[in-house]
Amino acid sequence: MNRGQAFLLVLIGLVSAVTLFVVVPFLEYVIGALILGYVLYPVHRRLERRIGGVASAVTLITGTVVAVIVPLAYIVSVFVADLRALSAGQTGLDTAAVERRLSELLGPDAEIELGDLLAAAGDQLIRVLFGSYAGIVTFALQAGIGTALMLFLVYYLLRDGPAFVAWGKETVPLPPDVTEDLLSKIDATTWGVVIGHIVVAVLQALIAGIGLWAAGIPKVIFWTFVMAVLALLPLIGSFLVWGPAAGYLVVVDEVTAGVVLALYGIVVVSLFDNYARPILIDQQAGLNPGVILVGVAGGIYSIGFTGLFVGPIVIGVLAATLETFRTEYDRI
Repeated sequence: MNRGQAFLLVLIGLVSAVTLFVVVPFLEYVIGALILGYVLYPVHRRLERRIGGVASAVTLITGTVVAVIVPLAYIVSVFVADLRALSAGQTGLDTAAVERRLSELLGPDAEIELGDLLAAAGDQLIRVLFGSYAGIVTFALQAGIGTALMLFLVYYLLRDGPAFVAWGKETVPLPPDVTEDLLSKIDATTWGVVIGHIVVAVLQALIAGIGLWAAGIPKVIFWTFVMAVLALLPLIGSFLVWGPAAGYLVVVDEVTAGVVLALYGIVVVSLFDNYARPILIDQQAGLNPGVILVGVAGGIYSIGFTGLFVGPIVIGVLAATLETFRTEYDRI
């Protein structure tokens, strides 16, 4: 290595560190733009043949805003309101009836304050997701700026995606065959994570949430968000919410609603998970659901709400990179 190469490496390291420092506040939105551009690009490639590249990109971004961003913003706002109410002890549930029933089962000496437990859980969730109550305002401001930045990045990714990928292939200091193998593994893993795990979990939570709403369970959006995370757990998943919800309805003398909700969960929610996941998951992605769950939990804890999507993708890319290293260089 000569002096010129050493200087360039040091300069690259310094500029990379400064760039990371600049990008970190909106890193999750940059990664979100990459994911959204990745998902939309196959549609963009077909649509641009008919209406042109710029019109196709603008159409897809507008459709994403209408179909995804606006509903998601509404859901998040309701979720935050429900979370604040829950932390204040306003559960909307008949906790006194549940406490009486538990006392009958466990004995009069058992002191169970279900409302306090739920309030403590809500308070802890606020601290994990937003840092503090004041952090909710900061999150809303950052989310607005970050979403605008993400949409602009998606536009340029759709328009210049092939050129960006070609530049990346030329820049990566790997043999062409290794680069292609790495990209194919990242593609399979990312698609399996986004479609096979995240989308299925969200759809399963929405289906279960409809059941909770029909049964009259309060704060449905809050519990639907909880089920979206729990649905990543194999076998049990969203049952940890709709199962106790059905039991709660029976305890408060709404037996018919409880039984119907239980049957709905067993027949509709569980069957959807059993059939949709094998169909949508690319088997070559090969990521254990437990690994996905770690990515979701770690992502939410590290960067907040958007970590629900970002965390598993990062772990998926790491897994693909490690697999490429194992297959290409382990024999050295």
